[in-house]
Amino acid sequence: MFVKKILSHSNPFFNAFINSDTLGKGIFIALILLSIVSWIIILFKVLQARTAESSASSFSQLFQEHKYNPLNIEYRGALENPFYALYRTMKKYAVEILNKNRRFAPQESATSYLSKADLAFIENHVFSEVTQQIKHLEKNLFLLSTIVSLAPFLGLLGTVWGILMTFSELHGSSGSAHQMVLGGLSMALATTVLGLIDAIPALVGYNYLKNRLHDFEMQLENFANEILASVEMQYRRVDTQ
Repeated sequence: MFVKKILSHSNPFFNAFINSDTLGKGIFIALILLSIVSWIIILFKVLQARTAESSASSFSQLFQEHKYNPLNIEYRGALENPFYALYRTMKKYAVEILNKNRRFAPQESATSYLSKADLAFIENHVFSEVTQQIKHLEKNLFLLSTIVSLAPFLGLLGTVWGILMTFSELHGSSGSAHQMVLGGLSMALATTVLGLIDAIPALVGYNYLKNRLHDFEMQLENFANEILASVEMQYRRVDTQ
C-alpha cells in the first residue's frame, strides 16, 4: 500500500490506471503491449538488416575475387546470406542447364555454353529470389504500420471513455465531484499520451526500415546483375555469324 501510494503521487500514468474502470485498464494494458511489440519488432528488424548487409558485403568481396570462375566459389559463411542465396540460385540453374546442353551437344564438342534463352531463364529465377529475400526481410513489418494507426485510435477511445465516465458520474452524484472529475480526465489524457508514445516510435521505425530495405533491395538487384553478367561473359555462346 505504501509503494502504491508513492507511485500514485509520482507517476500520473499509474495514478490514471488505478483510478480507471475495467475498460480503461484494458486500454492501458493494450497500449503498453503495443509499445512492447513495437520496440521488439524495431530492434529485431534493425539487427536483421544489419546482419544481412554485413554478410552480403563479405560475400560480395568473395565473389569479386572469383568473378572469372563464377560457378566454382566455395562459401563457408552463414546460409542466411542474401547475396549467397542469389548466387546459389544462379549456380543451381546454370549448372543444370550446362549439364543438359553438354548431354545433347555434338560429340566433337568438349564444352557446353548458355544460349540467350538459357540466360533469360536463369535471370528470371535470380530476380525471383531477389523478391523472396526482400519479402523475408519485410516479414512482420506490417505490424509497425498497424500500430501507427491503431495506437492513436486506442488512445482516442480511452479519451472519449474517460470523459464519458466523468460526465456519467457527475450526473449521478449529489456531492462533491472534484475527485471524480480529476480521475476521469487523468485517464482521458493519459491514454491519449500513451497512444502517441506508441505511434511515434513505430512510425519512425517503420519509415526507417522501409527506406533501409529499399536501399538493400537496390544492392540485391545490382549484385544479381553482376553475377548474371559474370556468367554470361564466361559461358555465353559466341555469335560467329
